[in-house]
Amino acid sequence: MAIVERVFSGVQPTGNLHLGNYLGAIVNFVKLQETYSCLYCVVDLHAITQGIDVWGGPSELARNTREVTAAFIAAGIDPKKHIVFNQSQVTGHAELAWIFNCVARVGWLNRMTQFKEKAGKDRENASVGLYDYPVLMAADILLYRATHVPVGEDQKQHLELSRDIAQKFNNDFGDSIRRRGFNEGSFFPQPEPLITGPATRVMSLRDGTKKMSKSDASDNSRINLTDDAETIAQKIRKAKTDPEPLPSEEKGLENRPEAENLVGIYAALAGRTKADILREFGGGQFSSFKNSLVELCVAKLAPIASEMKRLVADPGHVDSILVDGADRARAIADETMKLTRDIVGFVRKH
Repeated sequence: MAIVERVFSGVQPTGNLHLGNYLGAIVNFVKLQETYSCLYCVVDLHAITQGIDVWGGPSELARNTREVTAAFIAAGIDPKKHIVFNQSQVTGHAELAWIFNCVARVGWLNRMTQFKEKAGKDRENASVGLYDYPVLMAADILLYRATHVPVGEDQKQHLELSRDIAQKFNNDFGDSIRRRGFNEGSFFPQPEPLITGPATRVMSLRDGTKKMSKSDASDNSRINLTDDAETIAQKIRKAKTDPEPLPSEEKGLENRPEAENLVGIYAALAGRTKADILREFGGGQFSSFKNSLVELCVAKLAPIASEMKRLVADPGHVDSILVDGADRARAIADETMKLTRDIVGFVRKH
């Protein structure tokens, strides 16, 4: 079972997909399918690690799972050439997570900063699932022996943990792995991060120091992927700026978070660099730049919103995509789990 270059990534179905999700993840998913074999997962098991008030309960979870799937397809992911599925349909994710729980060390998880941020001051009341989230993420990736993972800055620490778990598993079970024909003693690969584009971290339109988020009380802080052209235009024109003209070079964006955010958004949507955008708009007023940004956002995002609306209106079609994807994902996962059980020493029917 040779290592195949393969990309795995996932998006949580927690509602209100926005521009940050699109530029930070989905747009890169579309590009990567040109050069890699890809699995794109709606990670519904991760969604339930927080309180039910966050993920919305059973009906909302189902609706959001279909909406994320629709966003994948509307943005240009091809579910026939690649695999699109929801995590809970492939039981190997949970089984491998348990095995990895017995490989990972408590000290490793104690260093995970995202748990501290999400749990807040009331950590004793957080779910075990939220604490253990990074181990499940490692299982998600390594179940398919993925070699590359597109991640945002906030997930890099979790990917490092995946690499640590892969290495420790290979070390702990090295002799057993070699007996099964892996002469190098390496069964799980060490997945590499893929961080691309000038706007991997999109900030709020109302506060350039805060990440764009669905949980922000102001809907004007984000551009939702379901927003129509008029709404997109209004939000960009209302976006916070400063009184100075746009600089002509990137150094001039220092200590100007709102300006840097809008330039980064333009660059990412246009597939250009920030420096290139500033050469074009530097010295000009924000009003003119915003008009151009409105045109670009509407051209890129309005067709996605329209196609998402069409797909979500046909849940049976979306579900059929997920079922087909899960069947194909399961075929890969089952091979990994058969070998993993043998490597660990679990007795099973051959």
